[in-house]
Amino acid sequence: MISFDDFMAVDIRVGTVTAVEDFPQARKPAWKLTVDFGGEIGVKRSSAQITAHYRPEDLLGRQVLGVVNFPPRQIGPFLSEVLVLGLHDAENKVVLVGPERGVPNGARLC
Repeated sequence: MISFDDFMAVDIRVGTVTAVEDFPQARKPAWKLTVDFGGEIGVKRSSAQITAHYRPEDLLGRQVLGVVNFPPRQIGPFLSEVLVLGLHDAENKVVLVGPERGVPNGARLC
C-alpha cells in the first residue's frame, strides 16, 4: 500500500500531441512525440512504443496523459523528457490513456 501523498508525488498531466516523428534507431518500433503540456510545464518530448495501434495522423491533436516529473531518459540518440501513459491490450500492444473530453493542457490528474 502507498499513501495518498505518495500518489500525489507522481505528477500526471494532460497534453496535446503536436508532432510525431519516426524513430528508426529505437530497439522496438516507436514514435518520437512532441507534447504540449501548457504554460506551467511547456512542450516536452517522449519516445513511445505505440506504433501497433497509432499512425502519426491518428496522434496529432490527440490529448494524452504523461508523467512529467520523472528525470529525462536517454533512449539511444533521443532524450525522452516525459513518460506518456498507456495500457497493454490482450495482444500486449500499448493503448494510450487520455481524457474522454477535451481539457486544458497541463490539467493534473487528481
